[in-house]
Amino acid sequence: QVHLVESGGGLVQAGGSLRLSCAASGRALNTYWLGWIRQAPGMEREFLGTIGWSGPGVGYPDSVLGRFTISRDNDRNAVYLQMNSLKPEDTAVYYCVADLMFSKRIDGYEFWGQGTQVTVSS
Repeated sequence: QVHLVESGGGLVQAGGSLRLSCAASGRALNTYWLGWIRQAPGMEREFLGTIGWSGPGVGYPDSVLGRFTISRDNDRNAVYLQMNSLKPEDTAVYYCVADLMFSKRIDGYEFWGQGTQVTVSS
């Protein structure tokens, strides 16, 4: 089994920053692609990027490019999402995801965390 648990969400003002963490257990994920996906209210899920065993993160959509950065720590079996210059439209539930294969598709990831809420106020 692979278990993913996100943490670090919360409420921030526009222009602020948050760092989300995702801790994995069940097996070592050094060979897995680890990514982040979010779902805003009333919107489809949006792929935010993924990272292999060695960075950098890839696949950032235009909505977050230059503001969000994915990193990982294989010794800690963890993946992170640094979010800077946050905007109200970043308000969403954020999920970390994992799969053995590279993908930019929502359905390309086998394992999902439970999600963590990020709310950005204006």
